[in-house]
Amino acid sequence: MPQILHPVLACAAAFALTAAHATPTLRCQLTYAGSTQALDATPVRNPYPVASVDVGGRFRFKAVVVGEGTLLEYIKLYAYLDTRRQPVLVQQATYLPPFANTPSLTGKQFVYAGEVERELQYECSLQGVAP
Repeated sequence: MPQILHPVLACAAAFALTAAHATPTLRCQLTYAGSTQALDATPVRNPYPVASVDVGGRFRFKAVVVGEGTLLEYIKLYAYLDTRRQPVLVQQATYLPPFANTPSLTGKQFVYAGEVERELQYECSLQGVAP
């Protein structure tokens, strides 16, 4: 019996260490005009090259997680109205550690922009970070 127990304990310990050192991921659900898309962001050292993503041809959204490994310095979220000339920033939010151990980092957010007040909804959760 002890010969079987050692490999099981070794596997459990390896899994726990892997989970503890997993890369943090910011997972955002973006909704516009009834269509939802997911965006995952992982830590970067340099926030400037992080690209925004198109959301329904009306908005752009950028999620920046700055840090290294499991140590996060900050999270910044940007919502832009996509206009003919260029994207226009309509919301920017900053989140600093310690991050709350809750299912949702941001809560459900509603952003309104444009001549007819189009609505972008988003909610982000942070996974792989201990409180």
